[in-house]
Amino acid sequence: MRVALVQLASATDSATNRAAITAQLADLAADDGVDLVVLPEAAMYDFGATDLDLAPAAEPLDGPFVRLLTAEASRLGTTIVAGMFEQTDALPYNTLAVVDGDGLQATYRKIHLYDSFGYRESDRLTPGEVAPVVVQIAGRPVGLMTCYDLRFPEHARALVDAGAELLVIPAAWVAGEHKLHHWRTLLAARAIENTVHVAASAQGGERYTGHSLVIDPWGSTLVEAENDAAIVQAVVDADEVTRARDVNPSLANRRIGA
Repeated sequence: MRVALVQLASATDSATNRAAITAQLADLAADDGVDLVVLPEAAMYDFGATDLDLAPAAEPLDGPFVRLLTAEASRLGTTIVAGMFEQTDALPYNTLAVVDGDGLQATYRKIHLYDSFGYRESDRLTPGEVAPVVVQIAGRPVGLMTCYDLRFPEHARALVDAGAELLVIPAAWVAGEHKLHHWRTLLAARAIENTVHVAASAQGGERYTGHSLVIDPWGSTLVEAENDAAIVQAVVDADEVTRARDVNPSLANRRIGA
């Protein structure tokens, strides 16, 4: 499976973001053979100031953002995973939309809202149902997580127990002291302890850490962006998961939670 991670810095204007995503995805073509394109959390509309009401910006799952993703997925012959704020009758969901050329195929609504480091995401958004979401993309089982979910190893393990061999993690990982170190370390830990690939697409710019990356089941980084807008690609090989699990059968050796 060839994965492309799209790193960007979204604005608090949905039309501007759609135009920027279209321009950035123009660097990809159908004959590039990309099976999965991953955009960051809040690619549709940025979180903005901590007191910004996100409800007016939230969209339904058949709104302009998902229609754009569908058109781009159709053009590229691929599947796109991207973060959006999903409209509800109350506070919106922080949702990952999984879209191919036929439209919306699945969603994941962020379980662990970012009530940490002085932020309270739960004041503005509704948490999703506590259930792992694994989807089939290009014949591979893919587990979905969003940003702060990364700090909860039991979430990743639930996805792996549900069959995931690749964890896809869109994020808007806020910059700050220790934060880039946490980002890299936690992503590598989730890959190593679960013997899976991890593909994490992050927002960049001044507010966020950037450094979108793909990690293999051994914990080695296959590709990593810096902080600017970029598209980075890597091939995630299913056979590498098998080899890692043959050498390091830690999942099979579990005695707690097995």
